[in-house]
Amino acid sequence: MSVQKIEDRERRFLERAVELAENGLYTTKPNPRVGCVVALGEEIVGEGWHQRAGEAHAEIHALSAAGSRAKGAEVFVSLEPCAHTGRTGPCAQALIDAGVKRVVTAMVDPNPQVAGKGLEMLSAAGIDAEVSEDDHGARGLNAGFCRRMAGGRPLVRLKVAATLDGRTAANDGSSQWITGEAARADVHRLRASSCAIVTGIGTVKEDNPRLNARVDADVAQPLRVVLDGKGQLDPQARLFSEPGDILIVTSREDDEGFGFDARTEQLCLAGDDGRVDVAGVLDVLAERACNEVLVEAGAGVAGAFVSRGLVDELWVYQSPDILGSGGQGMFVMRGMRSIDDRVEFELKDICRIRRDIRLIYVPTKEGS
Repeated sequence: MSVQKIEDRERRFLERAVELAENGLYTTKPNPRVGCVVALGEEIVGEGWHQRAGEAHAEIHALSAAGSRAKGAEVFVSLEPCAHTGRTGPCAQALIDAGVKRVVTAMVDPNPQVAGKGLEMLSAAGIDAEVSEDDHGARGLNAGFCRRMAGGRPLVRLKVAATLDGRTAANDGSSQWITGEAARADVHRLRASSCAIVTGIGTVKEDNPRLNARVDADVAQPLRVVLDGKGQLDPQARLFSEPGDILIVTSREDDEGFGFDARTEQLCLAGDDGRVDVAGVLDVLAERACNEVLVEAGAGVAGAFVSRGLVDELWVYQSPDILGSGGQGMFVMRGMRSIDDRVEFELKDICRIRRDIRLIYVPTKEGS
C-alpha cells in the first residue's frame, strides 16, 4: 500500500467512482457510500455502487459488469475494499479472484475492521494497491461514517429555519412557513441523507410533523427520535401515520408508552438536570450505527445540543422576512450572560435557494 499522486486519467476514474457513490446517498445507511470503476487503459469496462446495506458492494457490481474483462484491469474505488466478512463477503478477495492487476482507492476505510487490511490483502496477493493523495470528495460524502468510526458518535447537523431577524416563529407561535417551497425541499433531501432525525416534544405538539423524507427517489427512511422528557407524546400524532421506526426518549423510568405501536421503542435517558441526556442520545444512536443525525427541534433542544458542544454543522435556512422582537428566537441557552460565554461558529458554505439562503456553519477550531 502506498500514497500516490495520480495522473489525469486516474483522477477521472476516481472522480467517477465518487460520483457513482453519490447514487447511494439516501439508501446505503448505515454503510458508507461507495462507488467503483473497472478500467482497461482509457476504457471503463465496468462500474457500480453500493446500493443498500446487506446487498452487494460497489466492487461486486463493477466486477459483474466487467465480466471476463476484469482480468488484468485497474480498479478505482472511492473507499478501501473491505477485508472482512459481514453481511457480504470481503471485496478484496473478490478483486483477487477476478485477477485485477491494480487497485487505487480515494481513501483508507476508517472502520477499524478494515483500516488498511483490505489494501494489505491485495498487496499480499501481488496486486498493486495504492491510495490517492486526494480523496476527491469521498471523505465528505461519508463524513458521518468517518466521524462515527473515528470519534464514536454520529455527525450532528442542526437545522434551523429563521427570518432575517433570527425568529423561528411569530409572537403567537405560528411558524408555517418560515422559508419557501424550494428551501423546504432541500431540507427533505437533508433528511433523506440522515440516519436519524431528532426532535423535541414541543415541536411535535406545536407543528405535528411527520418527520419523514419526502423526495422523488428511493429512500431508507431515517429513524425518528422524539425527546419527550415527561411522557407527553400523543399516540395519535402525525408521525405515527408514516412507516418507519420511532424512538421515544424520556427522563422518567415509569413512562410505559401506553398506546404506542410495535415499531415504537421507548428509552429512559435522564441527565443530571432531570432532562433528557442529549449526549446519551447520541451515544445510543452511535451504537445503532447512525452516521448522520439531523436535529430539527425548537429553541430549547437546539440550545441543549449547541451548549454541550454536540453540533458539527449548523444549517440555517434564512428567509428575507422580519417577524419582530416578539417572535421566538433560535436557541434557548441558560447561563449565558456575557460575550465571553458565546459559542463561536464560522461560515463553511452559503447557497441561495430562490428567495431564501442556506448557510452552513461549523464550530471554530478554538471553540470545538
